[in-house]
Amino acid sequence: MRSNLRNVRRTNRNEKRIVIAGGGTGGHLFPGIAIAEAFIKRNPENKVIFISTGKPFEVSVLEEKKFPLKTITVEGIKGRGIVNQIISISKIPKGLFESMLILKDLRPHLVIGVGSYSAGPVVLGAWLMGIKIVLHEQNILPGVTNRILSYYADRIYVSFKNTRGNFNPKKVCFTGNPVRNEILCSAIKKSAISDSVQGKLITILVIGGSQGAHSINIAVMDALKFLKEKDGFFFIHQTGADDEEKVKNAYRKDGISSSVKSFFNDMGQQYKNADLIICRAGATTVAELTAIGKGALLIPYPFAADDHQVLNAKTLSDAGAAEIIFQKELSGRLLAKKIKHYASNYKTLDNMALMATKLGKPDAAETIVDDCYRLMKKRVQGSRFRVQG
Repeated sequence: MRSNLRNVRRTNRNEKRIVIAGGGTGGHLFPGIAIAEAFIKRNPENKVIFISTGKPFEVSVLEEKKFPLKTITVEGIKGRGIVNQIISISKIPKGLFESMLILKDLRPHLVIGVGSYSAGPVVLGAWLMGIKIVLHEQNILPGVTNRILSYYADRIYVSFKNTRGNFNPKKVCFTGNPVRNEILCSAIKKSAISDSVQGKLITILVIGGSQGAHSINIAVMDALKFLKEKDGFFFIHQTGADDEEKVKNAYRKDGISSSVKSFFNDMGQQYKNADLIICRAGATTVAELTAIGKGALLIPYPFAADDHQVLNAKTLSDAGAAEIIFQKELSGRLLAKKIKHYASNYKTLDNMALMATKLGKPDAAETIVDDCYRLMKKRVQGSRFRVQG
């Protein structure tokens, strides 16, 4: 009995309480989930809690992953007009107060900011309470939130070696962008190119991010009429909610086999099935492509902040791992031409996949968790309203 009690006490001492702040889109949320999974893998007794605004997408994904979510009041500021900006700024004190109440209740050992405006009040609250803070920046060009919060962080993990943003170099650690376990499992595949493409059937995965991409959906639907050998293609298409039925009807009309959904919960399997991927160039998508080794046609989102998706895409294209099609050049005819080219040149696809693999950092989440453990061993300096673990 005494031995069992000692084991319980040891487990309680070893467990870590981690808060992951931010989200909103898959580009911020999915790396956070990957880090959370790595903490649980390290010690199943660890507790990981997410704090964000509670958008339906976040709620749905985190419920499926069984990670608890706490919500706060906060809105974005950049690019919203003067009136909305004033309203957003007026809500910051409430969001900060809510964050500090949650942190006081949870008593976390560490707060991890993964970007988006919802991370701001939580990280600031953690700083005021003397809690260790780390940030993860997904893009080459950091977002406004992480640029501001970098002054409060003990460590900043970056996805690209050439990340810009004038971060304090003493805080920066190049780790890569964490990728979820379900995606990494799809990399357990002997060949980057499936048997289907070598048998003259090419499987194309179209993804526009977690919300879909309307302009890509339109271009793909237009491209279908230019694909003459209908039996040579199979499309897996994540459309987003608004375009799902329209895209399904387009494949039926043109007689091309497909699997169309607004959102796939099993992206690891879809990646595994794909031979060519048509997608945006968000940092999380880029990380997934390189972690599993897949060639891609990248169509950077033209309205991304500071054009960071173009910078992300160039990292792959410069290495021969992808080809870029700029939005202003995108058309059904051009897209069909590219699809037919890769369908008849699977060795080129194989080489792109190989180059992508060389850029991958599949152990990014574990690297971050290792460093977080080292960081948590150090005492907090200059605590303000200190929370003890």
